[in-house]
Amino acid sequence: MRQDVRAFMEKHQLLHRNATVLLGVSGGPDSMALLHFYYSIQTEWNIHIIAISVDHQLRGEESKQDLIYVERMCKQWEIPFEKASVDVQSYKKKYKVSTQVAARNLRYPIFKQKMEQFNADFLVLGHHADDQVETMLMEWMRSAGSNSVLGIPIKRPFGAGHIVRPFLCITKDAILQYCKKNAIFPRIDPSNEDTAYTRNYLRKRVIPLIKERNPNIHQTIQRLSETLQMDESFLQKEAKKLVEEAVVFNENYAHANFPIESFKKYDRSLQRRAFHLILNYLYSEVPAHLSYVHEDIFFTLLETKESNVELDFPRRLKIEKVYEQIVFYFSKTSQTFASTPYVKELRVPGDVVLPNGEKLSTRFTNRREEKGNNTYICSAAAIQLPLIVRTRKAGDRLRLRGLNGSKKLKDLFIDRKIPRKERDRQMLVTDAADEILWVVGLQKADPNAKVENSPYIEVVVTESK
Repeated sequence: MRQDVRAFMEKHQLLHRNATVLLGVSGGPDSMALLHFYYSIQTEWNIHIIAISVDHQLRGEESKQDLIYVERMCKQWEIPFEKASVDVQSYKKKYKVSTQVAARNLRYPIFKQKMEQFNADFLVLGHHADDQVETMLMEWMRSAGSNSVLGIPIKRPFGAGHIVRPFLCITKDAILQYCKKNAIFPRIDPSNEDTAYTRNYLRKRVIPLIKERNPNIHQTIQRLSETLQMDESFLQKEAKKLVEEAVVFNENYAHANFPIESFKKYDRSLQRRAFHLILNYLYSEVPAHLSYVHEDIFFTLLETKESNVELDFPRRLKIEKVYEQIVFYFSKTSQTFASTPYVKELRVPGDVVLPNGEKLSTRFTNRREEKGNNTYICSAAAIQLPLIVRTRKAGDRLRLRGLNGSKKLKDLFIDRKIPRKERDRQMLVTDAADEILWVVGLQKADPNAKVENSPYIEVVVTESK
């Protein structure tokens, strides 16, 4: 066993000389064998090892005795020992999660805190090859996504260092033989025998049948896990490039959008991962009940021929197809001022800060030339003051430059492919007679009358500081 573990550690660079190593120890065979193994190599590698036990308070006095046992063995082997207790049952009830999830969510922050406290290079955990087989089978049973059936990673970043699992190359039997050979008498958790738990059921009932056909299934599964993880790592990097190139986020990552055609140029496998990356950016924590069903309806949205379609995702996330764009936003952030009409007088000269943060500024001027879509100029004598800035209302029409007669504002929005929700937030500048002069930043209109030798009014839209 020792030779196999050493070769595995060297292959995957799971230890280096002079390292500080934190070992997660429960008192069971796996973690006690792990603790003894590192104890046996500490002088050779000149490493500083620290054991930590977390009492999950799930088995009352037995859990306390597990911790006492580990503490006693650490004292015997002169290994520094850290301990902590967490209330798994209370967490489980509060957040409505499984016992295993609750225990993990409480245990890992303690590990991270201890990693920082001791400036540790590695957190070493005792998962072994049979754990890997069980995990892969459980993932296949529960997930429909290839990136969710990768198994237990050998090494991954954690805090300022890495989590490593050097026993993934050996079986439970090898660990038990190691304990026997080295006179280690670990604590046994009786809950590991309860086949009501899926993992235990697989261990007791399913995996033995598989091993009858393939005694080396643990090697096959470990190799598969490593291959899948390498492939997934590459695909995730490519999906991140896709997101960086095609998707636009706002500053606080509460809104995202992308052109459909640009997104669809990429392979579907990258599209799927990009979709999940976008959700990871938008959600502070992705809801557990998001599943492949949500993924399927997203791709249905991507392919639909309809111009305006909206999906409701958990926690008020909306995904909307708006003509040739896909937009992600949270409903509470999209209702800033669309729910009520906006009307305000626009003095000349003067400034008005709009609800979306933009600013309209007005002044009298002698020049007639307009600069781009963010400036509007008209003859002061051709309109009725004061100017008004408002949102749209039913029946709005405007006189387009170069067009005899008028056009419905609604038709203009449709022609320009303005999303329905954006239409209610679009600002209009009108005169006192309610003649639309400017659909701000979008379309300029002509007032009814033309007056020569009159001062001009300039209206400019800018971002408010």
